[in-house]
Amino acid sequence: MKDPALQVDFVTANMVRDVSVSGGLVRVGINLTSAACPSRDVITTSIQEAVADLPGVTAVEVDLGVNTLGRANNPQNPRLPGVKNIIVVAAGKGGVGKSTVATNLAAALKLDGASVGILDADVYGPSIPQMMGDPDVSSGGDDKGNITPAIHHGMPVISVGFFVEKGGAVIWRGPMVGKLLQQFLEQVTWGELDYLVVDMPPGTRDAQLSMAQLIPITGAVMVTTPQEVSIIDVEKAIAMWRRVEVPVVGVVENMSGYVCTSCGHHDDIFSRGGGRTLAEREKIAFLGEVPINANIRGGGDAGKPIVLAQPDSPVSKVFRDIARNVACALSVRNGPAKRGGKLPLIR
Repeated sequence: MKDPALQVDFVTANMVRDVSVSGGLVRVGINLTSAACPSRDVITTSIQEAVADLPGVTAVEVDLGVNTLGRANNPQNPRLPGVKNIIVVAAGKGGVGKSTVATNLAAALKLDGASVGILDADVYGPSIPQMMGDPDVSSGGDDKGNITPAIHHGMPVISVGFFVEKGGAVIWRGPMVGKLLQQFLEQVTWGELDYLVVDMPPGTRDAQLSMAQLIPITGAVMVTTPQEVSIIDVEKAIAMWRRVEVPVVGVVENMSGYVCTSCGHHDDIFSRGGGRTLAEREKIAFLGEVPINANIRGGGDAGKPIVLAQPDSPVSKVFRDIARNVACALSVRNGPAKRGGKLPLIR
């Protein structure tokens, strides 16, 4: 029996936690490679069917746990030792909804049971403080220079927006941006995390290069709108991430069509399908389409991402499927097959 994403058997993948037999009852403990694993039902069913065929077995119970696969810690780069996966959410140009995707991606992973943090690396236009709302616990520091992240909706969050006056502008040259990001990575007490979601500024500038040099990024999620003017810029951003040897996980198409809530009429305001075409051309995964939806905008303005405000809504399901696709892709990258698996995208 193989994990459908890793494409190796459960034993090789170190997923079998324990097996016990009591009469005709067989109990199998399995550790999933991510709390957001999209294949949990397939795994459960395949084990039940395979074990049930064995002589003397009358019942099969599968107990699912989680042991999130993560990047190997590099002794030569000791930053973020407690963080298993670092996901950068990036775009070629501004205004495509990158921060919206980042916050809802983090929230979706959190809802599935993962431990998640958010780093706002968009120094010149930090949106995360607004989009995450008032903190449950404010950020702070100690006399040793350590920074405590704020806690928003149960997630540690850090942003330059916490440290500048509201409405104030950050007017820094590139080296200052790199120094701040290094401080966020080295002095913030992130603790143990399955995923750190990094909201990057748009484009291919100092912040992107600094992040690629400072930490081993597990993967980049690219955000685009469907129209060609956005696709052109995200192609350049993909080329940049590849140039600095950061794996590109896939593409999210945001603002992908609008469905009228009154009459149900569908209108492709910004076209549709450009993100999928780009993914096919670049030979990377197409992670999903996020429609134009007033509730997404409302959640960002109110400081509560729609995945948290309306977790059972259709558009929240889109974000949760995207998050599971991302988690699955990272498990494949971190798994024993080392990129050998095929990402079973949720449709």
